[in-house]
Amino acid sequence: MSIRIKQDKCIGCKSCVEVCPGNLIKLASDKRAFIKHERDCWGCTSCVKACPAQAISFFLGADIGGRGAELTVSTKGSVRTWTVRKSDGSLQEIVVDGSQSNKY
Repeated sequence: MSIRIKQDKCIGCKSCVEVCPGNLIKLASDKRAFIKHERDCWGCTSCVKACPAQAISFFLGADIGGRGAELTVSTKGSVRTWTVRKSDGSLQEIVVDGSQSNKY
């Protein structure tokens, strides 16, 4: 498992750098985020959740049942939408409303 950073989508906001618990994400001279060794990623998805540009995806490899799918997250207010793009191109969305998280 690891993250993938799409350089063409990165806006250089540093949100991912600030939340990475392993201090693995850095900014290049062009102010775009990168991770030198993707295999070092802990898989916490903090950067995926923090990226406002959806430039970071989490690769769901066969080792965790993902079969090559990629996970991205978008946030709008208290609603977080987790999108899984499967290897066949199909999409699955999981919508979580954080304002309802402690309802029960």
